[in-house]
Amino acid sequence: MPKDRVIVAGDGDVIDLKGGVARKVGSVDASYIFVDGSFVGDISDSIMDRRILGEEGFVSVISVVDIHNRRIVSGPEVQARGLAEDDSVFNEAKKRVADALLDAMRDGVNDPYRLQQVTRRAFGQWIAKSLRRRP
Repeated sequence: MPKDRVIVAGDGDVIDLKGGVARKVGSVDASYIFVDGSFVGDISDSIMDRRILGEEGFVSVISVVDIHNRRIVSGPEVQARGLAEDDSVFNEAKKRVADALLDAMRDGVNDPYRLQQVTRRAFGQWIAKSLRRRP
């Protein structure tokens, strides 16, 4: 083996130097290690969820409706994470969502998916205008 041989090694490659000769003999895991508070290791879905929540926020709007009698039984209730410190900021949004749901049911909308879309649209328009956010 010539002594001027060049070995190109990458992250994790194990090079053995024996008798003045270098050769690649294997490799070890040399992937990135992420540190998140008390956690060290590969990044998981829960860590990514926390990052998304921290950067963008998450809002859940819950309403119980009686589509046969066209009325709201409960709600709308708003649960927000990573968005607002005080839930009272959503009082106007709850009224808008309730009004939009009642209008839709009066117009004959009785499909749960379409009512979800009405809720999403009404709340989304309010939050974009009032808080200038897009959770």
